[in-house]
Amino acid sequence: MSVAQQPAPTNVRWSVFSLAFATSALLYLHRYVFAFIKPTLAEEWGLSNSELGQLDSAFSVCYTLFQFPLGVLADVLGVHLLLTGLILVWCGGMGLMAWAPSVKWLWISRATLGTGQSAVYACLNRVAGLWYPPAIRTTLQGSVGVLAGRLGALSSSVVFSTLLVGMWGLNWRMAVWILVAVGIGTLLLFAIVFRNSPREHPGVNEAEATLIEGDRPPIGLQGKKESPGTMALLRTMTPRSIMNLMWLSLQNVLSTFADNIYSNWIPLFLSQVHGLKFAQMGLYSALPLLGGALAGVTGGMLNDYLIARTNNRRWSRAGVAMVGKGLAAVLMFLALLDYDRPYAFCLYLFFVKLFGDWSLTTSLGVVSDIGGKATASVFAFSNTVAGIAIITAPLVFGYVAEHYGWRPVFVIVGATYALCALSWLVIDCTIPVVREADDS
Repeated sequence: MSVAQQPAPTNVRWSVFSLAFATSALLYLHRYVFAFIKPTLAEEWGLSNSELGQLDSAFSVCYTLFQFPLGVLADVLGVHLLLTGLILVWCGGMGLMAWAPSVKWLWISRATLGTGQSAVYACLNRVAGLWYPPAIRTTLQGSVGVLAGRLGALSSSVVFSTLLVGMWGLNWRMAVWILVAVGIGTLLLFAIVFRNSPREHPGVNEAEATLIEGDRPPIGLQGKKESPGTMALLRTMTPRSIMNLMWLSLQNVLSTFADNIYSNWIPLFLSQVHGLKFAQMGLYSALPLLGGALAGVTGGMLNDYLIARTNNRRWSRAGVAMVGKGLAAVLMFLALLDYDRPYAFCLYLFFVKLFGDWSLTTSLGVVSDIGGKATASVFAFSNTVAGIAIITAPLVFGYVAEHYGWRPVFVIVGATYALCALSWLVIDCTIPVVREADDS
């Protein structure tokens, strides 16, 4: 068959991308809801900021503990079955939150939600490595991992807080049940449409499979033989690759620590300091999340553009992340000049989040660069280490806000951004974690 007669590639990869995008958005839509019901829980159940932080840590502990083992399982068994089960578990956690008659059950619901969401991004990063063409992989990763997530979080602000509760006047529990129903619909769609690899999917033709794989060897039907076990992975690591992974994990700890202010505390800050109710609270807290959503597109495009233009993958990635986190630090301190004006302060946070989240797209790209056939395991390990921040940040921010006020909380966030920017000086995306056979 001549080149002109060869069939055009099918477009199943875009259906998979859409599913990954929807899953990422749904995850953050569900995760951010708790931040908006904190003022109600504090008023109705008499909970302090420290006690609310402890409920956040119930989520964080399970999110951290299960991330690495389930990430390894994604590399071994494939994403299809595991991610379907994870969505089911986290929707169950949301349902428990709506039903919870006591703080004990609320704690269980938060722990269940954390378990269900623990390895989702490890799975989605593996999807990126198997389903996205190399030339646009970082841009698509940024769209799923950052843009979709921030749009989901923004939807939690606008849809849940402003629309369902603020304007429609629904009880927050009823609003949560509506979101659970959306989650079950997404679960069914993912279970029916997704397959573990392009060559396993009946709708993918040879042209599309070749386009997706690029220079990578074809992946078998299940893609399982390419996934090393944990001990095999450890045997292929060198002191240099271990240290590089540790530095990547450290910056993930710092970034996650700073990011906790958006996922858990901005609505409560707006309620306690400025007296805002659900409708205004949702709109104001949406501003930084909109900045983060834009970062998912711009950060990924900057990575791919600079890599293609300079042919220097390491410093293209590190430069985007370092400049972004550095600008976020400066702008966070400038924002404190408008601390007493909630709209102006949140507008500053729009730009803080925009530049700060550039490094999230870079991190996803670095994980794919160094992870190879163990991408999900590497992502899960790095995020498990970041669990240090997921667990401690709610406790630190809750305690500091309760005893010293909210200004010191934002000072801590700005200082953390600055440290994160410096960490990119030593992270090298050209050092693979898994040493391939022909490199040994």
